Amino acid sequence: MDVAALVTAGATTIVGLMASDAWTYASGRFARLLGRPDPDGAAAQAELQLRASRAELLVARADGDEAAAARVEEDWRDRLRTALENDPAAVRELTELLDDVNPDWRAASTVSVQNTTTTISGGTFNAQVLQGRDYTATFNSQPPQGT
Repeated sequence: MDVAALVTAGATTIVGLMASDAWTYASGRFARLLGRPDPDGAAAQAELQLRASRAELLVARADGDEAAAARVEEDWRDRLRTALENDPAAVRELTELLDDVNPDWRAASTVSVQNTTTTISGGTFNAQVLQGRDYTATFNSQPPQGT
């Protein structure tokens, strides 16, 4: 498993759960994971950080501030990366936790991006150009003559 994909899936899942009814169930498990290898003191600190982040996220979403919501997710991506670097055994625990609370996370982390290039040539066009996923449009399909 690619650790970067695991970290991204973990942060996305944390932030997604913060705004859901499942947060009560999942937050304690994430706090214990983030509190490794000293679960007593560190887990309590992680729980406080998760609560503060959740409050920040809910305010950001209520205000329509997507940049602030994205910063919350980026912050948890950094924290998870640090946690996994400090305790390699946490990789297995995070994987199991994600399997439990977000069973489709593996499919989401393997989505690929396809780049599309559109070239329009052969004359002057005074109209809109359309491009989109699963959309096919052909304009002036014949190459220009004599140029």
